[in-house]
Amino acid sequence: MAPRIMSDSGMLDRACRLVEALVFASPEPVKPSAIAELLRAQSVAVATEEAIEAVRTLYVDHAIEMVLVAGGWQFRTRPEYAPALTKIVEKPRRLSRGAMETLAIVAYHQPCTRAEIEAIRGVSLGQAILDALLEDSLIAPKGRKEVPGRPVLWGTTAHFLESFALPDLAALPRREDFLLDRASTEAEDDAPNGSAVGGTEQTG
Repeated sequence: MAPRIMSDSGMLDRACRLVEALVFASPEPVKPSAIAELLRAQSVAVATEEAIEAVRTLYVDHAIEMVLVAGGWQFRTRPEYAPALTKIVEKPRRLSRGAMETLAIVAYHQPCTRAEIEAIRGVSLGQAILDALLEDSLIAPKGRKEVPGRPVLWGTTAHFLESFALPDLAALPRREDFLLDRASTEAEDDAPNGSAVGGTEQTG
């Protein structure tokens, strides 16, 4: 029996379902290259961008959407539904204001040394803050600066982009807005019955 030849619409539907399954099953954002590899392996002659757009269109009227995060695609709850889930879904540990200020400095000035972070922030950088950011995989060493002492250079991670739903560093808001948005979120969390679940805040 001759192999069944799919129509263009059938091929696109197949591509859509494959991409949907891949992104749903992956715990990490799926890179476009991985999607392209899957389509090739399944002999689906559909452009990667076209298949991605087909999935995004499929979910346009749903409470979840497929978004670009840290250079890959991931299913996420639409922002307008997030408030309804805050009292039900466990939230990660909140960062202290000092940790958020430090994270913002690293994000906007990376790669930077501990001394440079302290100079920008105007206060010493407590080890507890650095440990909290490292433990949460928000920052990581990015080499050493070629100056006397060769201090460690710090930068943000892919998990940082995932945590703040950013496709890449170019999508960072203004530093003031970055901190303001976080402060607003914490204010909501401090409302009755809205406290964060998890460890205690890190101070310093």
